[in-house]
Amino acid sequence: MVGKLEQLLEWLKPVMAMAMFEIAIGGVNILYKLATKDGMIVKIMIAYRMLFAAVSMVPLALIGEWNSRPKLTKRIFFLGFFLSIFGGSLSQNLYGESLALTSATFVAAMTNLIPAMTFVMAIILRMESLSIQTNVGKAKVLGTILSVAGAMVLTFYKGREIKLWSTNINLLHQDHHDMTEQSSRNQALGGFLGVASAVSMAVWMILQAKLSLEYPPYSATALMSLCASIQSVVYALCTERHWSAWKLGWNVRLLTVVYGGVVASGLMVALMAWVARRRGAVFIASFHPLLLIIVALAGSLMLDEKLHLGSLIGAVFIIVGLYVVLWGKSKELKTVAVED
Repeated sequence: MVGKLEQLLEWLKPVMAMAMFEIAIGGVNILYKLATKDGMIVKIMIAYRMLFAAVSMVPLALIGEWNSRPKLTKRIFFLGFFLSIFGGSLSQNLYGESLALTSATFVAAMTNLIPAMTFVMAIILRMESLSIQTNVGKAKVLGTILSVAGAMVLTFYKGREIKLWSTNINLLHQDHHDMTEQSSRNQALGGFLGVASAVSMAVWMILQAKLSLEYPPYSATALMSLCASIQSVVYALCTERHWSAWKLGWNVRLLTVVYGGVVASGLMVALMAWVARRRGAVFIASFHPLLLIIVALAGSLMLDEKLHLGSLIGAVFIIVGLYVVLWGKSKELKTVAVED
């Protein structure tokens, strides 16, 4: 009995870890929305987030991987540099701008495109074959088509409002009429930026797979955070030179960048690395839809975001497409394991 309980707890550890991860990332979405509503410029918000991520990850890498870290070669540095662009400065700026233009729920749904976009980018870069004649290849293609179709429905079709519950909490303090007008104006642009962010993250995942074979996880994350912080600060300084915009104060702006940098880009990355070693990348990706559920609930309860039929249909298409792609990937990994 004790042995079975221990096995159950051991099985639950990665599950609970991923649930904590998705809850933490969901918190970032809500805080991003609050910070931009407070007037914080997305570029500056990302610059501060990357700075706090670097400050938290560099000591962790120096202490935790002091003896296991190999020499920093030019190849590893350039990999880390490009990782910081696609997984840090570029993707986060696109993500933040998309969130500012749309809603927290909308952007959370778009993150489920990443596995499908990774497959597309791998085909384009000839790192993976299409293999349409096999069930695995058909599953990946079908899942990708479903995910892209869902993104298009989410972006271009609104539909009628679905009323689940009503609360008097609206931390954004925004009028519903203004929200409707803003949504109609910015939905298409926000959708495009959301897809662009998913493509950027897909490139990051491909490069990350290469770097993970040559450099330990904490050191790789620290290198990426350090480069991303420099890139993001330079970009923000070139476009926003009014120093008043950089002031934080003891408010939601400071909370957003500290939480996003230390918790989401620091502690949660370390937690995800631990899960990846135990269960693999497919296990991690399978939890992406949980973020959508968490953000949809939090957005509805705290930001008074409205759920529409188009959002629901699009999200279902994206999630089904995600799991079809993951099914194909898991079958492919099992086949490779058997052949080896």
